[in-house]
Amino acid sequence: MASQIEERIAQWEKMTQEAPDGMAWLSLANAYRDAQRDEDAVRALREAIKLDEDLSRAYQLLGQTLIKLEQDQDAGDVLVKGFEVAAKRGDVMPQKAIGSLLEQLGRSLPEVQAVATQSPVTGGQVLDRRTGRTGTRLPDPPIRGALGQFIYDHYSQETWREWIGMGTKVINELRLDFSNQAHQQVYDQQMLEWLGVSQDEVDEYARQTEGTE
Repeated sequence: MASQIEERIAQWEKMTQEAPDGMAWLSLANAYRDAQRDEDAVRALREAIKLDEDLSRAYQLLGQTLIKLEQDQDAGDVLVKGFEVAAKRGDVMPQKAIGSLLEQLGRSLPEVQAVATQSPVTGGQVLDRRTGRTGTRLPDPPIRGALGQFIYDHYSQETWREWIGMGTKVINELRLDFSNQAHQQVYDQQMLEWLGVSQDEVDEYARQTEGTE
């Protein structure tokens, strides 16, 4: 197990050097957290936020790690910003988790208001969760199951094409083999992190929409 974590760390450290972006640093931070390297995780999460200020999940994890390190003031400041980002983007699960952490610290939740859609969303469009803007709706769910339906309902063709490019980079950099179930799970996790959604949120959405169509 320890060797697997160290292998993940080495892979993501390589990727952050060769193709640095917020998602790569977030993935590296998760690997550091699994290895109990909390100071390194803090550094990686700050880098992730620097590169992508809309990564609400990174604010959540940074706040959690800072609380673990007993840096409550810094954690509270990070979480307030993360709560605002999550509300603006409509990232329901991260906003709820961040709100719980703020309450744990005795901090008041900031007053937030979701950004209104700039123009009406037509039948051929979707309000994209990643960009906060309307985009072209996918013709069909891009993959099977609840996750495919969630992507279809919440992300545009433009965002999905961008992920395909990023996903190809992940496959190549991490040398993933989809005949290996563990490798498939790594790919799926990277996709969720890049899209800014958790499996719990996907599952909750599936429960809420079951039987409504």
